[in-house]
Amino acid sequence: MTIFGNERRLFLESELETEQLGRELARLVVASGKGLTVFLDGDLGMGKTTLSRGVMRGLGHEGAVKSPTYTLVEPYEHLQPMAYHFDLYRVGDPEELEYMGIRDYFSGQSLCLIEWPERGKGLLPDADLEIHLEREGSGRSVVLRAGSEQGAVLLNQLELIGPGH
Repeated sequence: MTIFGNERRLFLESELETEQLGRELARLVVASGKGLTVFLDGDLGMGKTTLSRGVMRGLGHEGAVKSPTYTLVEPYEHLQPMAYHFDLYRVGDPEELEYMGIRDYFSGQSLCLIEWPERGKGLLPDADLEIHLEREGSGRSVVLRAGSEQGAVLLNQLELIGPGH
């Protein structure tokens, strides 16, 4: 059954809950046995890197997780699945990504988290899942939107995160 366009809305009260959402996404990706392409959208300081940290920790990474603003990609090839965290904020022209071999990262078996995906338009594959974060009071409003059947299946399995859960 094709269920594209699924959407979930969450409210996250804290950085801890944002990281917890990332861990939950990691759990679901591991359980699926497949890779996933995730677009992370939101202004500076909205929690994209915090969410990414939760994903990497959920996959078993114990070290620091920083935003690869200057290197464009931070590989986590020791994880299962292999994971790549992209930050395209400083990309001026999507063609710059061609020089770094960006297409090679999207094997279908890896987990790719992409901050500022609009800066790679035309070179990036479609997202399986789009996550939009924005400030709401002292917390974050999060909208998760499926862009593929795989993303929709993941959203349907997502355990609720947030107050009272």
